[in-house]
This record gives sequence, C-alpha cells and structure tokens, in this order.
Amino acid sequence: MRAVTGAEPEERAEPREPSPRPILQRGLFYDELEAGARYAHRPGRTATEADNVLFSSLTMNTQALHLDAAFSATQPFGQRLMNSMWTLATLVGASVAQLTQGTLVAQLGLSDISFPHPLFAGDTLYVETEIVSKRRSASRPGQGLVTMTHTGRNQNGEVVAVATRVALMWRDEDSLAGSALPGSSLPEPVEG
Repeated sequence: MRAVTGAEPEERAEPREPSPRPILQRGLFYDELEAGARYAHRPGRTATEADNVLFSSLTMNTQALHLDAAFSATQPFGQRLMNSMWTLATLVGASVAQLTQGTLVAQLGLSDISFPHPLFAGDTLYVETEIVSKRRSASRPGQGLVTMTHTGRNQNGEVVAVATRVALMWRDEDSLAGSALPGSSLPEPVEG
C-alpha cells in the first residue's frame, strides 16, 4: 500500500472469461512415459516416531525393533528402526502425484524389494523413479504395462529402499474417457 501523494494508481487485473476446461492435476499417461526417464519426487518425507508407532500398530506389527526403544538400544543399530513396510508404502506413495494419479488402472505387483540401509525417525526419505520398460497390453485396449523402479535415499544420499513395480495404466486421456468403467473419466471440478 502506497501512501505517497501523486503515486500511480494500483493496477487491477481485468476479469477474464472462465477457461472452457480447467487444468486438472494428474499423473502421466502411458503414452507420456519414456523408458529410461527418471523422476525426482519432491518434497521429501521426514519419518517421525508417530509414523512408526501408528503404522506398526495399525498393521498389527508388534516387532520390538519398531516399538521398544529400550530393547532397540541393545540391538546392532542402537535405536528403533522405521517399519520397512512404512518405508515401502511411502516410497510408492511419493510417486503417485507425479506419475499415476488418475492414470493408473491397477498396481499389478512389486518385486526386487530391498532395504540396504536402515531408516530412522528423523531421517528424510527422498524418492526417485526410473521407468524401466513399457508395453501395450495385448488384452486390454487403451491400456499399457509400465515397469518402474523406485529408489529411496535418506538425507545423506544413502539408499534405504528399492522396489520394482508393475502398473497397468491408461494409455491416454481418450482411452480413459472411452472406457466402460463408471466414473472413469477425469471428474469435473466443483466450483466453490
């Protein structure tokens, strides 16, 4: 706000016609993915003690290495470890907004899962995904299979998790909109 006399009046944006079609946030379609491409998913996710206790409790995993600080202090790592299934779920989840939100038909499988270095509460997980391969589905027109490798590193760059994932994905927006599934087209936003 200017209090100077004789200052130029503040410019105001002219009202514009509403866009005929809103821009929706989504992942990438099969046709937009390229084998060999690497995606860095940001922001990272700092693991907390609450994440570890809640996830372990919700999944009925009573492993003392996740829940018992006194016991864990006597073990080789000297502290509680983050539940590796939390790490795996977060590893995949970090990629959703950028790669598969609204473009995934189904996750078909996970393989080659490893946790080469521990993750602790207070560490930050950074995830990258490489598109390893892709092929059109022979039995599902308008869809394709994508194999990707997710790699998680802590704040020091140490690899803490790796997983290969196969996903069945829509090839393009026309395939999605033309599918026979109810509610399969991208939803129209609600004006508010």
